[in-house]
Amino acid sequence: MRTEIREMGAAAMEIRPFRAFRYDGQMVGDVGKCIAPPYDVISRAQQQQLHVRSQYNIVRITKGKTEPHDNEKNNQYTRAAQCLKKWIEGGVLKQDQRETIYGYVQDFQVNGRSVRRLSFIALARLEEFGKTVRPHEQTLNGPIIDRLNLKRATSAKFGIPFMVYEDPDNTAEKIIEKAASEKPLLDFCDDDNVRHRLFAVAEKPDIKKITDMMGNKSCVIADGHHRYTTALTYSRENPNPAAKFQMLAFANTFHEGLLILATHRLVNSLEKFDPQEFIDALGRDFAVTEYGFDSETAKRDAKTGAFARMRQEHEQNNNAFAVYCGGNCFRVAVLKNREAMDAAAPDMSEAWRSLDVAVLHKLILAKLLGIGEKQLAQGSNVEYIKDVGNAVDESIQAVDSRRKQLVFFLNPTKWEQIRSVTEAGERMPQKSTYFYPKIYTGLTIQNMTV
Repeated sequence: MRTEIREMGAAAMEIRPFRAFRYDGQMVGDVGKCIAPPYDVISRAQQQQLHVRSQYNIVRITKGKTEPHDNEKNNQYTRAAQCLKKWIEGGVLKQDQRETIYGYVQDFQVNGRSVRRLSFIALARLEEFGKTVRPHEQTLNGPIIDRLNLKRATSAKFGIPFMVYEDPDNTAEKIIEKAASEKPLLDFCDDDNVRHRLFAVAEKPDIKKITDMMGNKSCVIADGHHRYTTALTYSRENPNPAAKFQMLAFANTFHEGLLILATHRLVNSLEKFDPQEFIDALGRDFAVTEYGFDSETAKRDAKTGAFARMRQEHEQNNNAFAVYCGGNCFRVAVLKNREAMDAAAPDMSEAWRSLDVAVLHKLILAKLLGIGEKQLAQGSNVEYIKDVGNAVDESIQAVDSRRKQLVFFLNPTKWEQIRSVTEAGERMPQKSTYFYPKIYTGLTIQNMTV
């Protein structure tokens, strides 16, 4: 992902190597069976699958099951602490001998194209939100309380917030590529066929190059806002010096493997929703183009045409969405009345008002459908769909089967937009971006008691 550099103000990202606790393959067998996605994307069904996959899967700690008899002294958090203690004492988790920065290589497919993303995992001194660390999305209180309870019980950190920074020299990438010529510490494929490999960067000159390079960088939180916010809260209440540092994964915006995908919106539970009335109202602020069809073949062509138009508008920096309400028509809505957005969000920057997701939330969800911030926080009307696999066709089918009322397809947010909004000190609506793939949990563990 190429972008120009401009001065972003003084920043000082202090990072350091660490001796992570990692799974011992001689004790657990296939270490890949012990690794899990981040806690917040694990469904109840997947939680059970991971429990069955291995008695040592990290989900037993990061997303433990609740029981009917749970109380203050016996609950998912206390059981997580007992599990961690047992695994360390039994040698399931062992601490590395050398101070290490961990090169993290992920290989995956997107739209038939092979992609490799390079990042590295290191400890970083926690910074209050400002010039050095900038969040880009809104957060909810519930997940923060949950993660804080886990940290308090275990005195350990498991999830890895994902940070992005700018380095046109690709300093870390060159070192990670060199480390990747050696035997990996970990090598497995997840359920989405993403290959994850972990490599040790333990030579002092290489570590120094990375720490020096990051010493004048600022970062944007790409994923893991709740985890980073929880770490900040925990560091304020805990005098342990180790609590002032957090495991973070860092990726360079100048590295072509850093991809941002779209997150679409499926809408349901609207009272007295009339598709034609909605389309008529949409036409007041948007230019609406129809892509009709009368057969399955024509439907595929109509979808292709609508998405091509949406992408074309995106390339021209116009706000555009593909809309499907069922029936025999896809539609593309392009914002024509920019003054409407100025009126809807007068206190926000031009960078924020130019976001597709901001336009969608303010002028369509809130203004036309009555789904405001309160309703979005409750989560009863909108389902967020990540643009991977068969997500688009499954969303269309959900509307055709009347399980959902309509779907909005979005273009991915551009990195330049993220940077501009965060530099203005603002945050985007939730689920504005999808940095693919996710940073998995269980690769490294930061134990704050040693």
